[in-house]
Amino acid sequence: MTRITESTLEDTALQWLKDLGYEVLFGPNMAFDGLFPERDLTANYTDVVLTGRLRKSLRAINPNIPDEAIEDAVRKITRTDIVGAYCNTPLLVENNRCFHRMLTDGVDISYQAEEREVHDKVWLIDIDDLANNDWLAVNQFTVVEGQKNRRPDILIFINGLPLAIIELKTRPLRRPRFAMRLINFRLTKRTYRLSLSLTN
Repeated sequence: MTRITESTLEDTALQWLKDLGYEVLFGPNMAFDGLFPERDLTANYTDVVLTGRLRKSLRAINPNIPDEAIEDAVRKITRTDIVGAYCNTPLLVENNRCFHRMLTDGVDISYQAEEREVHDKVWLIDIDDLANNDWLAVNQFTVVEGQKNRRPDILIFINGLPLAIIELKTRPLRRPRFAMRLINFRLTKRTYRLSLSLTN
């Protein structure tokens, strides 16, 4: 029996995502020093939001919203200090809930138009026309958080926002019961945590 490697799983998953309509890119190529740079040089791998894609998508989804209001929405989404103020909580779990509300209910913005203040929403995902969204799957996307260097197997972006992580593992050939007991122990002891947060 041929052993399936994690690399084979990754390639298969990426092909599957490509067949579903995702653009597929290799993470190092997107780095500030890569072949097709999309990441901020000054962030030095701490950035996880692809702000160029985000801005372009928000303009396409919200064509009647002026650019300054789009920029206000981008700030509310990407800056930790603003997300904390906008969501009114310093807690990661609560910030994630607040961000989920932004995804589902839109981002509240206001702007001046015809000598009056207009209150509106910027929508992050076009649920009426899914083809109007930017679907991207990236493998080996490096994120530096503190002293930790993380590189998920596949990171799913919608409109420049990282919304899902896929970690691919092959089944161990030896000692599968031990591996399952170890996973169960870690889950029950809550030592398995995802520390990659959306905002910098």
